Amino acid sequence: MYGWFIIRKPDAHHYIKNTILEADLRKLLKTLGFLCSVGLLFTSNFSVCAQESYPSRPVSVVVPFPPGGVADIVARPVARAMGQFLNQSLVIENKAGAGGGIGMAQVARAEPNGYQVLFALSSFVVIPEADKVLNRAPMYQLSQLKAVARFAADPTVLVVRADSPWKTYADFIAYVKANPAKVSFGSSGNYGSMHIPVEQLKVATNTNMLHVPYTGAGPAVAALLGGQIEVLSTGPASVVQHIQGGKLRALAHWGAERLAALPEVPSLTSLGVPIVYAQWAGLFVPAEVPEPIVQKLRDAARFAANDAATQQALIAAGTVMQYQDASEFAAYVQSDAAAMKTLVQKIGKLE
Repeated sequence: MYGWFIIRKPDAHHYIKNTILEADLRKLLKTLGFLCSVGLLFTSNFSVCAQESYPSRPVSVVVPFPPGGVADIVARPVARAMGQFLNQSLVIENKAGAGGGIGMAQVARAEPNGYQVLFALSSFVVIPEADKVLNRAPMYQLSQLKAVARFAADPTVLVVRADSPWKTYADFIAYVKANPAKVSFGSSGNYGSMHIPVEQLKVATNTNMLHVPYTGAGPAVAALLGGQIEVLSTGPASVVQHIQGGKLRALAHWGAERLAALPEVPSLTSLGVPIVYAQWAGLFVPAEVPEPIVQKLRDAARFAANDAATQQALIAAGTVMQYQDASEFAAYVQSDAAAMKTLVQKIGKLE
């Protein structure tokens, strides 16, 4: 139809090759738009139209922990800004349990259309290795999820109640050494991002403490405030307001440098305990999500990272924006996974 054709003019024949008339092109595009609107145009694997119009409905952001924890605190302002960029709502869905594994597994198995994404913490790289140690069926594999962007990476902080007899880390560790398995610490679940750093500390100091797992940082911090446990390690965003309010006291942190939110708190390395740990927070999608959709999410994530309101919200919560785009974040995740594999094997099987 659109091959060679002839336009006749007086005294001449003019040949135009491979031409589509402008009116025909407009008609074609109009037809494609109609087919998209009724969902009739598909490739073998995914709707081309869906990729072009994404997102045409709200996107579910699965936070695999209860409200009030680091993932939830960081995810909410980020989701707001990404939604502003995409002109669509990003709705937080808290799906807690198994140290974050339940929510992570849900997204790993989700349809790869970009309408269910994961906002995970660093326990993301630990749980698959823990499954191996426990000889249980894997909840998910790292290969099932693709990194989109990192937004935070804070060292965890060792905190006690303000009325605790331990005024310093030295007071605390001396008591722990003298009273094996008597001090209770809370976490977001076995092998979670609040559990792993305390296990690091136990190994480094040859001590023992009683582990009390909860479903997330929010419930664990509430338990500490209520006196059900005596200590925990979590990201600054979960506790900085309680510290500033005089309810909790920070004894040390797992970073290599001074914390902006808590500059007076010493690092464990400065106290002679050579361990570091970062509780990072980032966005993932199912691995088979088409690249055009991933790119839109990357663009939205970059917008959120540079958004002044989002940056201020994180600062107010006790953290700062520490953005990494997909490729850099993916490499960071792989490096962290390798380090955590060794640690989980050292911790061994926990029931």
